[in-house]
Amino acid sequence: MNSNSFKTRALGLCSGGLDSILSALVLKKQGIHVEWITFETPFFSSEKAKTASEKYRISLIVENITPVYLKMLKNPKCGYGKHMNPCLDCHALMFRMAGEFLKNMGFDFVFSGEVLGQRPMSQTKQSLRYVEKNSGLEGYILRPLSALNLSSTIPEEKGLVARNQLLDFKGRSRKHQIELADQLNVTGYPAPAGGCLLTDRGYSRRLKDLFDHQETYMENELHLLKFGRHFRIDKQTKIIVGRTKTDNENILKHIDSEKDFLINVKNFPGPVVIISSSCSHDNLILAASICAGYSKAPNDEPVFVTVENAKSKHTLTVTAIQPETVKVHLLS
Repeated sequence: MNSNSFKTRALGLCSGGLDSILSALVLKKQGIHVEWITFETPFFSSEKAKTASEKYRISLIVENITPVYLKMLKNPKCGYGKHMNPCLDCHALMFRMAGEFLKNMGFDFVFSGEVLGQRPMSQTKQSLRYVEKNSGLEGYILRPLSALNLSSTIPEEKGLVARNQLLDFKGRSRKHQIELADQLNVTGYPAPAGGCLLTDRGYSRRLKDLFDHQETYMENELHLLKFGRHFRIDKQTKIIVGRTKTDNENILKHIDSEKDFLINVKNFPGPVVIISSSCSHDNLILAASICAGYSKAPNDEPVFVTVENAKSKHTLTVTAIQPETVKVHLLS
């Protein structure tokens, strides 16, 4: 059946978690056509939403919102949570962007899997109300799993949604969601872990350091914050050192060879290291020496290190600096 033949069409914010899935299926039981939208940035991905979309055959729109998200993240109206997480303004932004698709694609309302009281900071009545007021969608955000604990929405009042087929879940227990999942044959759903790097202490510390020392940043720099050891040497200089083979591979994936030097120890296993190509010669020697110190090269012998970027490649001879010596510069 063509989606345009449905009386009511709804667009849901999807994280790919159980609550997102259940909220969509509850509406589908009413004969409502549902589609999903998910957003991605370096701080959170769309992978779980893509998996859920494929499994439950619900169309999914995927939008990378990094530029507009960064603008909000630098100065969120409600501030941050425990770390660099601007949860209320993040949710308001996502609903606001979903609202653009609502207007352009003919949806009747937006919905989400939020449950009243499940998260003590971002899912109180006051928080949900803040998000709605700042989304540009007042009256058009439906939360099917907790609707009976909230004020009725415009789609309900118009008869587009049967309120008596919505639910009254609330609180932190997931007992009711699990029971409903059994009834709807929802299986293999992911655990309710956060998945947002902005709630992670280590990542948040690195991100704050980046904000404190740079006016602008490329998306690859935000990805690089996930990997390796980060050393803040001075206001202009940061050194990133891979911890593992996987780290090294990811650092190589996101390095900008136009802007950064890539450093490797010759002849011995060791990490990849990157530093800005605009660094001073002394800091380049320091980065090469740190690279040697984290490698398998002998501690008491000169070490040959390659330094390269998109324009050049050369070899330095350095003395290894041991990790304990540079711990003072370690961000995390």
